[in-house]
Amino acid sequence: MHKAAAGELLGRLPGPPSPVWPEGARFIRALAHGSMSVEFYSPVGQDKQEPHRQDELYVVHSGRSEFYCGGERCTCAAGDVLFVPAGTEHRFENFSPDFTTWVIFWGPQGGEAR
Repeated sequence: MHKAAAGELLGRLPGPPSPVWPEGARFIRALAHGSMSVEFYSPVGQDKQEPHRQDELYVVHSGRSEFYCGGERCTCAAGDVLFVPAGTEHRFENFSPDFTTWVIFWGPQGGEAR
């Protein structure tokens, strides 16, 4: 069995600095198996995500946000689940200071059939 705890992961953020995240990465890998990986994401200020090569689900853990995905916008809050097809531009906007979300990636590069 594998388990990930949001509180423990949040305590390990920010991660190491990088060119994209000079103030430290705002996500951390929690679990991985085969093509599936789970991350915990806690953006600060601005969501700097780029489109991903796999399909993904967001399970909002805390807070609230607006979500932009492929030309559409919606609001989201703790308990909501959002799907993003591989390669689609997306980001969280106007998120609350306590906003955190689980991110689940799976499947082949380029995503599964639509």
